[in-house]
Amino acid sequence: MRKILIVDDSPTIRRMVAASLQSLDDVVFEEASNGLEGIELLARDRPKLVVLDLNMPDMHGLEVLQFIRRHDQYREIPVIVLTTKYDADTRKAAADHGASVYMTKPFDPSALRQNVSSLLESK
Repeated sequence: MRKILIVDDSPTIRRMVAASLQSLDDVVFEEASNGLEGIELLARDRPKLVVLDLNMPDMHGLEVLQFIRRHDQYREIPVIVLTTKYDADTRKAAADHGASVYMTKPFDPSALRQNVSSLLESK
């Protein structure tokens, strides 16, 4: 089973992401409600992909992304940033920190599914 870690402070968004990806073969989901919890689950379970919000309590998503890219054991894990931020500066910051894909909320479930499938297949 391929594990996908969903890190978002909104339980509704976490459920929507999981529901959007439910039709993919051989995937299971783990959920974190903030960045610190996300890092703990990342370290414990080594997911194949992370869907990451930016604006969260305790630890900003860019800090989580920076942590992932700075550690050799996680560096190759694809990260989809899924955020309400539409501005070019935030998009550039996410790219500079190593985001694999940048998507905005509200999101198109089929676009998310396509991005996840593509990233998992390239691994």
